Amino acid sequence: MSTPIITGLMAYGMSGRIFHAPFLTTNPGFKLKAVVERHEKKAGLRYLDVISYNNIDELLNDDEIELIIVNTPNDTHFDFTLKALNAGKHVLLEKPAAATSAEVKIMFDTARRLKRHLMLYQNRRWDSGFLQVKEIIESGELGQLIEVYFRMDRYKRALSPKSFKETASTPANGLVYDLGAHLIDNAIALFGKPLSFTKTTGIYREGSEVPDYFNYHLSYPNQLNVYLTSGLLIAEILPGFAIHGTLGSFLKERCDVQEAQLDAGMLPTDEEYGIEPIGCEGKLVIMDIDNQRNVTYIKAPKGDYDGLFEAVYHTIRNNALYPITEEHVAWQLELLEA
Repeated sequence: MSTPIITGLMAYGMSGRIFHAPFLTTNPGFKLKAVVERHEKKAGLRYLDVISYNNIDELLNDDEIELIIVNTPNDTHFDFTLKALNAGKHVLLEKPAAATSAEVKIMFDTARRLKRHLMLYQNRRWDSGFLQVKEIIESGELGQLIEVYFRMDRYKRALSPKSFKETASTPANGLVYDLGAHLIDNAIALFGKPLSFTKTTGIYREGSEVPDYFNYHLSYPNQLNVYLTSGLLIAEILPGFAIHGTLGSFLKERCDVQEAQLDAGMLPTDEEYGIEPIGCEGKLVIMDIDNQRNVTYIKAPKGDYDGLFEAVYHTIRNNALYPITEEHVAWQLELLEA
């Protein structure tokens, strides 16, 4: 690789610690120079040579930094991204990109005008389960697809301590903008923009101001129906992936281990990183010519969020097309804000 991309993190909370810093410090294409830590200075305890700035202005005024990762609360994404772009930085922006499609257009127009790259962080495209679903669908083994179900369920009675996720008056709030951004991007990555969609939301937790349940029904050409569902009071977790076609079905639990491994301190370079445990195999059911079920259990490929950082590197250094395109982001926001 050529010169590493000097990078700064706008926050070193959970996302900075788990989803960004481990890759920025192990991928030779990057050098993590600085983070913003307004209160406790924790980054330096693990990364001795990383500078801890007190605010984002100090970070953006560092002329050596080329790439800024905007991993701050959802309602700050629009303002902070524009600020970083106007400071001459490339931006890797956590989902959701913004609260509205209009804001997304302004951000991408600004990036184009300033000749800077704006890239959305959609790491779930590199989950082990999603990678396996993509392989199964692209193989054609299931025949013409009829139904596709993607779910991300939890059972959490308590409201989140992150107020931006729970306050109705805060832009880009609630489960739709949180887990919905992941599920919608998964559908767009595989099938593109739907012909039409319906959206259902509900509020079930005591004291909640924002939706804690949603379901999308996306309609695609050739009678394909895609259902995206998430709830925070789902006691019995259903398969995260269920695909049904004219020749068979594929079922898969969400077993991606990357977040748990990174949270425990494992590095992305560890040989066990991203490998699902035994018992998480996907179930492939193919019907033969005599209508007999042939069942196979298939191990998922290794999950690896470093694939996203590789894409960021080649976008900035080689002007390659980033896989989460501006169109993908615009389509996602159309569904989120509906």
